[in-house]
Amino acid sequence: MKTWFITGTSAGLGRILTEKLLEQGHRVVATARKVGKLDDLKQKYPYSLWVAKLDVTDSAQIKEVMKKAFDDLSQIDVIVNNAGYALFCAAEEASDEQIRQQIDTNVIGSIQVIRAALPHLREQGSGRILQLSSAGGQTTYPNFSFYHTTKWAVEGFCDTLAKEVAPLNIGVTIVEPGAHKTSFAAGMVTAPVMEAYDKTPAGDVRRAIAAGSFPIKGNVNKTVQAIIDSVEVSPAPLRLALGGDAYRDVRAALVSRLEALDNQREIALASEMED
Repeated sequence: MKTWFITGTSAGLGRILTEKLLEQGHRVVATARKVGKLDDLKQKYPYSLWVAKLDVTDSAQIKEVMKKAFDDLSQIDVIVNNAGYALFCAAEEASDEQIRQQIDTNVIGSIQVIRAALPHLREQGSGRILQLSSAGGQTTYPNFSFYHTTKWAVEGFCDTLAKEVAPLNIGVTIVEPGAHKTSFAAGMVTAPVMEAYDKTPAGDVRRAIAAGSFPIKGNVNKTVQAIIDSVEVSPAPLRLALGGDAYRDVRAALVSRLEALDNQREIALASEMED
C-alpha cells in the first residue's frame, strides 16, 4: 500500500487513477478545483481518501495543501502532476490571457507542485514523481501549439529534475499518453476561428475533431494500470509512452529529428574548427 498525491482528480484520467488506486487498497490525496465531484468516492472510501481543494495556479495554496497532506499522513510515496488542459487553436487565434492561463496551469502549476513536494520527499528520503505529459511532449499536431509549448516545457524541466534528485532516492517519470476517451476533449479551450487558417493543417485538424474522425484507440484502464505499475520499476523509467499512437508518433518524430541532425553533422563539426 502506498500513499499517492494527485492533482486534477475531478474528471478524466486523474479521476480514473484515483478510483483504481482506492480499489487496490492505496491511500490517495485527491486534489481538485471542484472537490464536490469527489463526494461519492469520499463516502465510499472515508478512511483512505483525503480530499483537498487546489487550484494549481495558486502557488501559495499549493504549498499549504502539500504541507498539510504530509503533516496529516506522515508520508506520501507518489506525487502525480495530472492537472492541466489544452488550448485548441492556431497560434494567431489565441488571446494573450488564454496563453498566460495555459502556461500558468500546465507549466508553472506543475513546477510549483513539484517544488512544494521536494522538501518533504527529501526529508523522508524517498519518493516518486509522475509528470503527466503527452505524446505531444515529443511530437506536434496543428492547432495545439500552446499545449505543446507547455508539454515540451515540463518535459525539459522534469528531464533535468530527474538528474538532480536521483541521488536523493527520488525518481521522476514523464508519462506520455496518446489519445484516450476521457474528458480531455470536452475540456479543451478554443478561440475565435480565423478564416485564413481554414484551408491549412490547423483547419483540417479542427474539422477532424469536430467530425469525430480523429482516431482514439487508447484503453484508459490499461493506461492507468501501467502508470500504477511504473512506480514499482527501479530505477524509475524517465519516460513512459502509453498507446500505439503515442509510440508511433513519438518514434517518427525522434527518427525525423535524428535524420535532420545527422544531415547537418559536417556543418556542426566544422563550426568548432580553427579558421
